[in-house]
Amino acid sequence: QVQLVESGGGLVQAGGSLRLSCAASGFPFSTYGMNWYRQAPGKSREWVAGISSAGSTTNYARSVNGRFTISRDNAKNTMYLQMLNLRPEDTAVYYCNAKQLANDFWGQGTQVTVSS
Repeated sequence: QVQLVESGGGLVQAGGSLRLSCAASGFPFSTYGMNWYRQAPGKSREWVAGISSAGSTTNYARSVNGRFTISRDNAKNTMYLQMLNLRPEDTAVYYCNAKQLANDFWGQGTQVTVSS
């Protein structure tokens, strides 16, 4: 059974930091590209960052580039999102995504709230 479980969300003041984790199971994690998405209230889900299966390539949305860092530990079947200098506009539910060809798996999300 495929599972993606996010953790690490919470309430933080503007300028603060959080580290999200995504624990994966039930599929060959090391062969999948992984992504973080987020969805703010009243808005559509948006892509935040992506990382290749081996971790050698990363990409970021312009809105988070330079503040967020995506990484993965294939030995632990876990992906991370280090978020620095958080802004109120980063407030959203953050989702973990695993993608390979027609396979597209999602976690249940973790809430990040940034107060001004």
